[in-house]
Amino acid sequence: MEVVAAILGSAVTEAGRSLCGSFSSIKNFISFQSNLSALEKEKKSLVDLKNKVIEDVDYSSDAQMTLWLREVEQILLEVNSVPTGIAANNGKLCVCFFNCSERYRLIKETARMLKEIERLLKVGDIAVKIVGRNYLAKAVEHIPGPSISGISLTQISEVEMSESLKRVSFMNNRITKLPDCRICCPETVSLLLQGNRFLSRIPNGFLQAFESLKVLNLSETRIRSLPQSILQLGDIRILLLKKCFYLEELPQLGGLSQLQVLDCSETGIRELPSGMKKLINLRQLCLSGTYNLKTIQSGIVSGLSGLEVLDMTSSAYVWGLKEEANDRQANFEELQNLERLHSLSVRLGRIQSLQNEDLTLIGRLRIFKLLIGPEAISFQSKHDKRKLIISGLQFSGEWIDRLLTNASMMHLNNYSGLNQLLETMAIRSIGSYTGLKSLTITRSSSSLRPDGGCTALDLLPNLEELRLYELTKLGSISELVGLLGLRFSRLKLIEVFRCYGLEYLLTCEPVVPNLRTLKLVKLPKLKTLSRQDGSGLHSKSISCVYHMKAIEQVEVIKCDNLRKLPLTIENAITMKEIRGQVKWWDQLELEGDNTKSSLERFFNGE
Repeated sequence: MEVVAAILGSAVTEAGRSLCGSFSSIKNFISFQSNLSALEKEKKSLVDLKNKVIEDVDYSSDAQMTLWLREVEQILLEVNSVPTGIAANNGKLCVCFFNCSERYRLIKETARMLKEIERLLKVGDIAVKIVGRNYLAKAVEHIPGPSISGISLTQISEVEMSESLKRVSFMNNRITKLPDCRICCPETVSLLLQGNRFLSRIPNGFLQAFESLKVLNLSETRIRSLPQSILQLGDIRILLLKKCFYLEELPQLGGLSQLQVLDCSETGIRELPSGMKKLINLRQLCLSGTYNLKTIQSGIVSGLSGLEVLDMTSSAYVWGLKEEANDRQANFEELQNLERLHSLSVRLGRIQSLQNEDLTLIGRLRIFKLLIGPEAISFQSKHDKRKLIISGLQFSGEWIDRLLTNASMMHLNNYSGLNQLLETMAIRSIGSYTGLKSLTITRSSSSLRPDGGCTALDLLPNLEELRLYELTKLGSISELVGLLGLRFSRLKLIEVFRCYGLEYLLTCEPVVPNLRTLKLVKLPKLKTLSRQDGSGLHSKSISCVYHMKAIEQVEVIKCDNLRKLPLTIENAITMKEIRGQVKWWDQLELEGDNTKSSLERFFNGE
C-alpha cells in the first residue's frame, strides 16, 4: 500500500505541475490572441495613414517622409506573414498548444510588431501635419539667411529693410501704410503681410524692391487692388490673397510663369482675368467662398495644364455642361483636359446630361466635392474625401451608378422622386457601393416604402454614418433597409432629426454592433427603437437586435414618448455621454435594476 501511495502521490504531483504549466500556456495563448487582434486593428490604421500620405502629401522632397514609408512597407510585410505562420501551425496551436514552442516566438513577434506599428503611427501622424502640402511652410520656414519681423507695428521702417534680408515678416500687425519709395531688398524671397486688417493699399514702388520674391502673403488685409508692379515678380511661386474681402479684380497674371499656388478664397473677385490661362505651372487654385465670382471665360481653367487642385467650394460660379453653357463661359467638359487634376470642388447646375467622359474625370479624382443643383448645401463628415451632394432636382437615375461607385459620402437634399432614385440604385447596381461610408438625406416628403420588394444584397456594406433630417413621411429606418438591403454591420453613427412621422427606428433586423453615436431630436411619435420592443423591456429584441455594446454617445432631445432604450449595465464600459432633458431621463425605463444607476454619471441634463 505504501508503494501504491507513493506512486499515486508522485503521479498527482506531476499532474499538478503539468496543470500549472498548462494554465501558464493558456494564459500565454490568450495573450497571443489578444495581441493578434490588436495587431490587425493597428495594421488597418497604418495602411489608412500610409494611403493618406501617398495621396495627400507632397513627400517627394522630404527624406524623413520617404524613410517612414519604407519602414511602413517593411513592417506590413512582416505583419502579413503572421497569418501564414499561424495557418502552418494551426493544428499545434489548437490541439497541443500547451507544449508548442512556436507559440513563444509568435507571442514575442506579435508584441514587437504591435509596438513598432504604434511608433510608426505616432511618427506618421506628426509628419503628415508638418509636411502635408504646406507649401508656405516649406517655402518660408526653411529659407536660410537673415530675416526681419515686428510686433504691434503701425508702419515699416525703411532703414531696417536691409539688402541682405531673406525673409520679411510683418504679419498680424496694425500697419496702415507701406513705403512708396524704392527700397532695395534684392535677396528677399518671402514677404508676409497677412493679418494687417487696416492695410488698404500696396504702393506700386513697394513691390519693386523685391525682385527675387517667391512668396507673397497679403491675406486678411483691406486691399482693393493689386499694383501693376506685381507683374514684375517673375520668380514668384506662391501668392496668397485669402480673405481680402474688398479685392474685386485681379490684374492680368499671365507673366507670372513660375506661379504654383494662387489663393483667392473669400475675396470679392467677379471674374478671372484671361491672362491666367498662361499659368502652366500653377498647381493649386483656391477660389472657395468667392460669392461674387460669376464669370470664368472658356479656356482659362483648361489652359492651366499643371493644375492639381481646384477648390471652388461655396463659389457663385456654376459649372454647366457643354450643351447648356454659354459659349463664352467655361464648362465642365473643359476640366477633362487637366490631366494632373486630382482634387476638385465645384458646383454643377444639372446632371441629367453627364456623359461617360465626365464620369471618367470624376473616377480618376482622388478627392472631389460635387455640389449638384441650385440648393446644394454641405454637411461636415469624416468621410468628405469624395463627396456627392445633390439638391433640388427631379429624378433621373441614369448617372447614379457611376457616381456612387466613386463616392465616399452622398447627401440628397430636397430631392424629388427619392423613392425612385433609391430603387434605381438597387436595380442598376452591378455590386455593392463599397466606397460609400456616409449617407445623408434631408428635406424630403417622398415615401420610402419599397414597391418592388427588398434587395438581398447590402448595397452599402461599409456605411458608417446615417443622417436623416426632415423626412416627413418616414415611418422607420427599416424602409431604407428594404430599399437598399442595409445590414448596418459597420454603422457607427445614426442621426435622426425632425422626422415627425417616425414611430420606430428598426425592426428585429439588422443589428448595429458598432454603433458609437445615436442622436434623436424632435421625433414626437417615436415610442421605441424597435417595433418588436413595444411589448416589454425584456423582449428578445434587446439582446438580438441592437447589441449596442460599443455605444459612446446618446442624445435624445424632445422625444417625449420615447420611454425605453436598449441599454444595459455593460454600456457603462464604453459610454461617454447621455444628453437629454431631465424629465425624459427620470421617466426612462432601462433593463435591469442597476442599469440606470450605473449610467447616471454619464447623463448631461438640459
